[in-house]
Amino acid sequence: MNPIILILVDLVVLVVGVAAGYFFHRYQAESAAKARQEKADDILKAANSQARLIESGARENATKIIQASESEIKERRIELNRETDRLDKRRAELDSRFDKMEQREQTLNKRQSQVDRRGNEIDKLYEDQVKKLEQIAQLTQDDAKKELFAAVEKEARGDMARIIRQVESEAREEGEKRARKLIADAIQRVASEHVAEVTRAVVTLPSEEMKGRIVGRNGRNIKAFEQAAGVDVIVDDTPDSVTVSCFDSVRREIGRRALSKLILDGRIHPAHIEKVVEDETKAVEKIINESGEQAAYDANVTGLHPEVMRMMGRLKFRTSYGQNQLAHAVEVSKLAGILAAEIGANVERAKQGGFLHDIGKAMDHNQEGTHAALGAEFCKRYGVNPIVVNAIASHHHEVDQETVEAVIAEAADAISGARPGARREDLEAYIKRIRSLEEMSMSFDGVQQAFAIQAGREVRILVKPDTIDDLGSARLARDIAKKIEETMQYPGQIRVTVIRETRSTEYAK
Repeated sequence: MNPIILILVDLVVLVVGVAAGYFFHRYQAESAAKARQEKADDILKAANSQARLIESGARENATKIIQASESEIKERRIELNRETDRLDKRRAELDSRFDKMEQREQTLNKRQSQVDRRGNEIDKLYEDQVKKLEQIAQLTQDDAKKELFAAVEKEARGDMARIIRQVESEAREEGEKRARKLIADAIQRVASEHVAEVTRAVVTLPSEEMKGRIVGRNGRNIKAFEQAAGVDVIVDDTPDSVTVSCFDSVRREIGRRALSKLILDGRIHPAHIEKVVEDETKAVEKIINESGEQAAYDANVTGLHPEVMRMMGRLKFRTSYGQNQLAHAVEVSKLAGILAAEIGANVERAKQGGFLHDIGKAMDHNQEGTHAALGAEFCKRYGVNPIVVNAIASHHHEVDQETVEAVIAEAADAISGARPGARREDLEAYIKRIRSLEEMSMSFDGVQQAFAIQAGREVRILVKPDTIDDLGSARLARDIAKKIEETMQYPGQIRVTVIRETRSTEYAK
């Protein structure tokens, strides 16, 4: 066959196929669109049907809700009507009660008027009676009150004085028994053998010629010695002795030892004097360190800084009323420890407080302040326990005592100082103290006479019985004792006794 015809046939077939495919596709599309339209119509119909059903149900529900609401409103109206009826009844009852109250108030007002009139009549009658009583008694009401109050006050003051004396007597008796037991036990257990010491810086000479050698040519030896030792050498008419004088007890001891060594050596000239004084200074420093350590060992006090023990060692050369202060410190420490153990206080702190209470006396006399304040500041600087520092600072009541250990340290100090033979005082100081006691007692109002007895350990005061009563006597004794504590220094304690005596005298004719 001709190729051209074949091509044409192929083309015709192709065109027919394309046309057939086009129409077939169009038919399928129209069929699908028609099916979709039908489906949409079905869905729309179903939706309309469902909507009608929902609308019908909603109407039924709305009808039910409206009916329920109307029913509830009706019930509420009925309840409100009932409540309104009750309120009306209540209001009526209240109105009735109010009317009754007004009537009762009117009645009470009438009665009150009658009571007021009667009260006025009673007051007038009372005033008339009082006036009649005043005329009969010849006393006004105020005067009668004053006399009654005075009588009651006098009786009350008498009862108070009696009760105070009874309580004080019982407390004093019990306290004295307990205190005597503790103090006696403490003193017996310490059993101190120390007696009053006198630190005499007097150097004995082998002969009177030695005074000239000590003085030297034109006084050069004595000047060199005084300059090197820091003391004064008194060369007087006292036979075979010279006196070393100095405010500092340690320098005085160094001077005494150096002068004694120079006298034994025989070589007394400025160069040798300086060497001997230097050697004795080292020796005394060694003694001070050893004495402080030995005292701490004897008192069984541990944990102290070496500088504190060195300062305590300086007390070996210090005395108070003739009592060696280092031995006194050891004794006070032992007494404080025993007292603390008996009453359940801290034994270690009490012993330290008693041992260090007078450490301020070892300070340089050029420092300002009391020995209690200086000692407390020094111990605080070297880490001593605050309880012990307070015991040191308060043992002369310069500051408040914060612990029982501070009170124990003060009591032990008083026991050691008041022990027979522990201290002494010169005649001039003794007479001055006796006079001060009597003059101080006479300075109080109502005191007739005052006598210091028992070597100044007791002052007895006679008072005017018309000026001071029994209660005033007890108060006067406390005031005088307090003033003595604040203004005087004395070893031990002073007893204050106030005597009030009333004498009535009549003559038979």
